[in-house]
Amino acid sequence: MTFPPSLRLSGNCLTRPQSLHEQVYQVLRTAIFSGELKGGQRLIETQLAAKLQVSRTPIREAIRQLQREDLVVADGNGSLRVAKLSIEDALNLYDCRIALEQLAAVQACGKVKNSNIKKLEEAIQRVEKAMEQKPNELTNFQLLDIDYQFHRQLAECSGNPWLVNLLLQVFDKMTLLRVLNIQEHPEIQEIRNEHRRIYDAIINRNEEAAKIAVQQHLMATKERVVKEIQLLK
Repeated sequence: MTFPPSLRLSGNCLTRPQSLHEQVYQVLRTAIFSGELKGGQRLIETQLAAKLQVSRTPIREAIRQLQREDLVVADGNGSLRVAKLSIEDALNLYDCRIALEQLAAVQACGKVKNSNIKKLEEAIQRVEKAMEQKPNELTNFQLLDIDYQFHRQLAECSGNPWLVNLLLQVFDKMTLLRVLNIQEHPEIQEIRNEHRRIYDAIINRNEEAAKIAVQQHLMATKERVVKEIQLLK
């Protein structure tokens, strides 16, 4: 998953280097992940076409692509809506993510390269830089991006492209879940410390410590997310 720059549907005039369908897809995807298009919100082709100043054809193609990614779903009446994830979805996603990231951390301990270690350290430094620049002013989208960059690099450290691909799919759903449901920021200091423990275990090639650090980090996040969803009910 990538985090393109924040775009708003209103007033976006699309340029033409990419196919029109691809541009519309990127704009809608960003709007979903930024929370501009909210979970459960109905997507009406004519309205989207008018806002983006395109015909309905690229809108329809983009929505189909989002459906294939389970970011858009059809309701009981056949209307298309932004996916909305439940507490059960959150629990299942975190269970999958913990298992996959523990495997990534273990494989990283045996395969990580110096170039990967440098990128992992850079991801931690982004958190530290954010701590120095008024972290309370970060949006959920920005905070998630900082967290995502570390976990993407952790996946890459495994040297397992199949595992990376599986984790990218899970990351997409996790971003949707957290953007739509999390109202308050977790302490960025906590994120930094938890990331640092994972990093230290990997550079020391300590598989057991890496597994434990990943589990503790993701379990803490899981508890925060589930609590937030419950408060919104």
